[in-house]
Amino acid sequence: MTKQIKADMMLLLVTLGWGVSYLLVDISLEDMGSFTLNANRFLIAFAVAVALSYRKLRNISKETLKYSIILGFLLVFVYIGANLGVQYTTLSNTGFLCGLSVVFTPILSSVIYKKAPDKKLSIVIIMSFVGIALLTLKDNFAINSENLFGDSMSIMCAFVYSIDLLITERAVKKEEVNPFQLGILQLGVTGTLNLLLAFIFEKPNFPTTPNIWASVLFLSIFCTGLAFIIQAVAQQYTSASHVGVIFSLETLFAGIVAYIFAREVLTLKSYIGAFLMILSLFIMEVDHRTLLKKLRIKSIKTSG
Repeated sequence: MTKQIKADMMLLLVTLGWGVSYLLVDISLEDMGSFTLNANRFLIAFAVAVALSYRKLRNISKETLKYSIILGFLLVFVYIGANLGVQYTTLSNTGFLCGLSVVFTPILSSVIYKKAPDKKLSIVIIMSFVGIALLTLKDNFAINSENLFGDSMSIMCAFVYSIDLLITERAVKKEEVNPFQLGILQLGVTGTLNLLLAFIFEKPNFPTTPNIWASVLFLSIFCTGLAFIIQAVAQQYTSASHVGVIFSLETLFAGIVAYIFAREVLTLKSYIGAFLMILSLFIMEVDHRTLLKKLRIKSIKTSG
């Protein structure tokens, strides 16, 4: 198994965690404001990460610190967009529009690096886009004009996260940047900025019930701490466009979680969308030329 496939599989686990996070965020927002939730989520994740790996946080380079601040600042806007999207538009629109990072990432990459995505990635992007639409939008594919603010915030989330992926890709390729330290430090930056915003716009509080504590701790440790550290480390071995496609599966996992815990049954259209997204990931990960070559060689040996 190549390093890229291993990295992509690690990112797939991250995406699974984020699929679960939709339900947990919905539960947590009943007890606290959006900025307060994000402050708790990122600062707890940062504290746990530092406690478990403080020895690896020595000799932090200026480049690592610089990119940590940039990425932490971007993540504030990513989560502002996602949370406001959930609050001010339909969940189906939020799921679809936040998933648009799968489209924005290769487009921005093409503009920045002046290099168009190859044919296979282009096909995968289109399949993922259609899959998300089938999985999350209503039967008439209409966007509710009354929820324009929430829709705009969801689009902002996807766009800013695409920028985050591309900057992370550039950062981790620099010799003076430590990906592990980058993954941890950006948590602290994001949490601190959210805490400041919480004091300005809300009344910060810790979770008030065991259920909320459980939700926030799972969000902090698995969906935030491990997730962003894994992303920073894994992006040494895979491209931002690959990451964008993998993260598009977040809506699929969210649907599965909703079915198991909220008893939401998907329509036939949604199942087709889920199938397209899984198929797109398979197409992206498999080296079809090598596979076909091996099949031809095996066929020749068998016939001979």
